[in-house]
Amino acid sequence: MAFKSILTILTDAAGASAQLDAAIAVARREDAHLDVLCIGVDRTQTGYYYAGATAILTQEAYNQAKQEAAAAEAVVRDRLGREDIRWGVDSAVAQVGALGAPVAMMARFADLVVLAKPYGKDGGIAAEAILEAALFEGGAPVLVLPDGFSGAEFGSRVVLAWNQSDESLRAARAALPILKAAKAVDVTIIDPPAHGPERSDPGGMLSQLLARHGVHAEVSVLAKTMPRTSEVLTRHAHDISADLIVMGAYGHSRFREAILGGATRNMLEMADVPVLMAH
Repeated sequence: MAFKSILTILTDAAGASAQLDAAIAVARREDAHLDVLCIGVDRTQTGYYYAGATAILTQEAYNQAKQEAAAAEAVVRDRLGREDIRWGVDSAVAQVGALGAPVAMMARFADLVVLAKPYGKDGGIAAEAILEAALFEGGAPVLVLPDGFSGAEFGSRVVLAWNQSDESLRAARAALPILKAAKAVDVTIIDPPAHGPERSDPGGMLSQLLARHGVHAEVSVLAKTMPRTSEVLTRHAHDISADLIVMGAYGHSRFREAILGGATRNMLEMADVPVLMAH
């Protein structure tokens, strides 16, 4: 499998120029088709009553969101019209609480979704909702970019986080096109259970699977010497000069998975290299 359909989602084309640049670079690198969805976010919330609100104000909020989506689409079309890649652009309007529907619809048919980190100075509730919808509702692997990252210079040295979970295995499978092209892949295991199924050979079966795809991986078994798993992974990535972390994405609750779990959220908050996640 290769990445042939790449999607990125913007709510502000001017503020997300680095994200768009990175998505274009990834599409060019993978010889893929790039789809861009521009969403105008209507920040009114269905089911809530605002004192003094009228139908006119509600309509005005929708119209403003529609204008923002159209403006973003125009900027993106102009930008992509100067590129030598295959592309398509669409726009939509959605309330913050209903972002899942348009995002999931597009993400379901993408091999990879490219998004900026949802936390930090350029983040916000809409960015977090879009990431969660792509991962949990769309079921797509998501490449999350650190602040200001605008190219496709990643995947030469990869940390592949492994904890025997379904999510980490899906992430490994989703990342195969990158892993096969990498110069070095480090299967990183933190505090494996002493009596688990891989107790005698941590990461052995995953390494065998990867080897059959032409991926020659090494295994690092690390102690959890820091309070958070994400801190151990990040430090290890720095120690081996990794330029990509691949890991499973987790939700707090199986009944409402669109809430990023602790390790997932912590990683996204502190990541300073691209992170590829799958659920």
